[in-house]
Amino acid sequence: MIEVKGISKVYRMGKEKVVALQDVSLKIGKGEFVAIIGPSGSGKSTLMHLIGGLDSPTVGNVLIEGQDISKLKDKQLSKYRNEKIGFVFQAFNLENTQTALENVMMPLIFAGISKKERKQRALKALEQVGLSEFVKHKPNEMSGGQRQRVSVARAIVNNPEIIFADEPTGNLDSKSGENIMQLFRDMNANGFTVIMVTHNPVEANKARRVIKIMDGQITSDIIKEEE
Repeated sequence: MIEVKGISKVYRMGKEKVVALQDVSLKIGKGEFVAIIGPSGSGKSTLMHLIGGLDSPTVGNVLIEGQDISKLKDKQLSKYRNEKIGFVFQAFNLENTQTALENVMMPLIFAGISKKERKQRALKALEQVGLSEFVKHKPNEMSGGQRQRVSVARAIVNNPEIIFADEPTGNLDSKSGENIMQLFRDMNANGFTVIMVTHNPVEANKARRVIKIMDGQITSDIIKEEE
């Protein structure tokens, strides 16, 4: 499903050259639950951004179902992200002036879905994450764990093939974090491919496969035995 071929990412900061990723290659199959782990500055978030179409590699190719997204133009990339990808971020990235329902409906507006269907699909997504009673609540009226559930509902409302989660439990207490991790496991069991970036080895160990990154390179790639 996902094939990364020899990608490198180099940033220019004034006269200084920063190598975020160096000659990284990997394959991720459909339906996997993968954790990408590494310390701050290791390149893990850069890798996620390249696979997710939020950035382009300096060198190399990113193939999704055989299509090289690193060669797509902006409009094509936006279409790819909207149709294939769901993003969950550490900071939730919700609109504070809008209700949970309105936040979840947002990606459907860009997809050209009718207002009636947008509402139906958003309500279903909120039900899937256990927030049916909070559809009219705004983010400042909810706990951190509930806000992250809203962001998960927003990520899955378009029924994407891949969910990317960037430090999804970083702003949560341990109980809320465990609830979110269970939600990802449930999503994966229902057929979603889940790729999670984290610096937390405990969270990473809950994934089926753990890829470790250090200094812009993969240092280990372990698939766990079925429990």
